[in-house]
Amino acid sequence: MSGYVEEIMQTVKARNEDQPEFHQAVKEVLDSLEPVLKKHDKYREAGILERIVEPERQIVFRVPWVDDQGKTRVNRGFRVQFNSALGPYKGGLRFHPSVYLGIIKFLGFEQIFKNALTSRPIGGGKGGSDFDPKGKSDGEIMRFCQSFMSELYRHISETTDVPAGDIGVGGREIGYLFGQYRKLANAYESGVLTGKGLDWGGSLVRTEATGYGLVYLVQEMLKDRENTSIEGKDVVISGSGNVAIYATEKVQELGGNVVALSDSSGYIYDPEGIKLDLVKEIKEVRRGRIKEYLDEVPSAEYTPDSFDIWSIKCDIALPCATQNELDGDSAKGLIKNGVIAVGEGANMPSTPEAMDAFLENDILFAPAKAANAGGVATSALEMTQNAMWDAWDFETVDQKLKEIMIDIYHNANDTAKEYGKEGNLVAGANIAGFIKVADAMLAQGVI
Repeated sequence: MSGYVEEIMQTVKARNEDQPEFHQAVKEVLDSLEPVLKKHDKYREAGILERIVEPERQIVFRVPWVDDQGKTRVNRGFRVQFNSALGPYKGGLRFHPSVYLGIIKFLGFEQIFKNALTSRPIGGGKGGSDFDPKGKSDGEIMRFCQSFMSELYRHISETTDVPAGDIGVGGREIGYLFGQYRKLANAYESGVLTGKGLDWGGSLVRTEATGYGLVYLVQEMLKDRENTSIEGKDVVISGSGNVAIYATEKVQELGGNVVALSDSSGYIYDPEGIKLDLVKEIKEVRRGRIKEYLDEVPSAEYTPDSFDIWSIKCDIALPCATQNELDGDSAKGLIKNGVIAVGEGANMPSTPEAMDAFLENDILFAPAKAANAGGVATSALEMTQNAMWDAWDFETVDQKLKEIMIDIYHNANDTAKEYGKEGNLVAGANIAGFIKVADAMLAQGVI
């Protein structure tokens, strides 16, 4: 790391103490940019790095709500509007007890470059709350969402900031949030939120998009680099939420065999292939735990340690649960067991040590900025449909998503080659996304 980049990194740490996830995200990008800064003095001269690591706006607010017993509860809400050089801020809302400002800033920073890679006109942002929707009634979740939006609505619009869902925020929550926004704004702005219901401005494929997009990119990477495909491969996928479920669906559609899924309590292993309809019933209908799978498939195995899922022998690993779930030791285990490709479906699920292990051992590695961009890409397609007062059929949206993911792969791969990092999609994705945003910032002046 050069003296200039190290100076930027130290400033980030000093200004954002006790936010290790944000530090990790910034360092990963800055480490990739050395060849860009050597080739182009203009970025340093214009202070692009100093500006791009500092959010344009950080909003923190109180969210009071009343539970079913009549007791007043208070959570904290966040929205970090990180960069709008390419378009309105765009990024999801996460409701989870682990949420704090550092998590939101890490996710928002990642979103800048991920969104740039989609080639859609969207900036980067992220938001959420430390509210935990698990175990809450529909009424409690509605009251929380209405309180949350009572403050957030002041800071968003379809041309300013367009939130979507994330962990803990699905179709139910988006519905309550949109309803409250519509009431407060006295306007029907379909494009102010994405992930909406199909009857009121949503897009087909949005539910499947992140999982499908991940698999489309991994399939293209396998084809381009190894002249092979997902067909016939054993695949381990962590998580059992939206991303994991629809990554499983697309892998199975392409002839792969998904042998394991997990949730926060543990993981299931079914060497005959995961019965996806049963997992959907457990997770999407019953909102149950993954170990309930054994009630219907007693031949499967359950292990009460979700992080141990990476000990399973597989050809392809798709971490789709949460940040830093796959560490250096787990990566070494996957490599020893013969993994040939890893694609990140969650945001930053691999630790720096794990990423280094994959790259040093020539494992095909698709980082989250590229691999899980399908969700936000399809959100942008939803925004386009809203702006056109139109709705496309499933096949049209799915084909556009597939084309976007293939383009993202080749953009990252070609950029890595151009800057002397051939085969390193981490560097390629970071550099490609950075250059697109940085050039827009240069053109728009110091603001």
